[in-house]
Amino acid sequence: MSMWWSLHLRREAASVPLARRFLLGTMETAGVDPDISYDLSVALSEACANAVEHGGRPDTGDTGDAGPGRTVDERPGQANEQYRVTAYLDGEKCRIEVADSGPGFPVRRTLRTAAHPSAGQPPEPYPPSGRSGSVACGVVPGEHPQALAESGRGLCLIEELADHVHFGNRPGRGAVVSFDKVLKWREGALLMVS
Repeated sequence: MSMWWSLHLRREAASVPLARRFLLGTMETAGVDPDISYDLSVALSEACANAVEHGGRPDTGDTGDAGPGRTVDERPGQANEQYRVTAYLDGEKCRIEVADSGPGFPVRRTLRTAAHPSAGQPPEPYPPSGRSGSVACGVVPGEHPQALAESGRGLCLIEELADHVHFGNRPGRGAVVSFDKVLKWREGALLMVS
């Protein structure tokens, strides 16, 4: 058995713990090992926080309430005010994707594709703007974000907690962070029954 869900969330701080709790609840119900659930929930929180902070475009027009005869979904800039979280769980792994409508990731060189890089593979250049690729922390080789910095560690943390990470850009439509992790199950887990 497998399951998936998708949430469309407003780009506001309150959406981050909501997405995290939704994921944790799903994993607990399915019977995923708590340590794996925790790692994925922290990675999801970082990806959502990034979408909330960086996931919109400036000067998107009207941000007030919908006017007479219009629904909230018809407001100018509506897509800019939200982001999407999708999670897929199956018998082997969980894959999570967070997509926003911001400017995307800057062009940088790849340091690694995950916390566990393939041996002997050199870094690949980040593809031209608008194409997907791996950003991997977005820092200069050998350097890490400042330990006492207020921000800048989220992408690195996602890489450390997940088995595979992909940072990409959707042409004209924002950034996508996707990551997956091999699942471990508790005894009698729901998804392992079938």
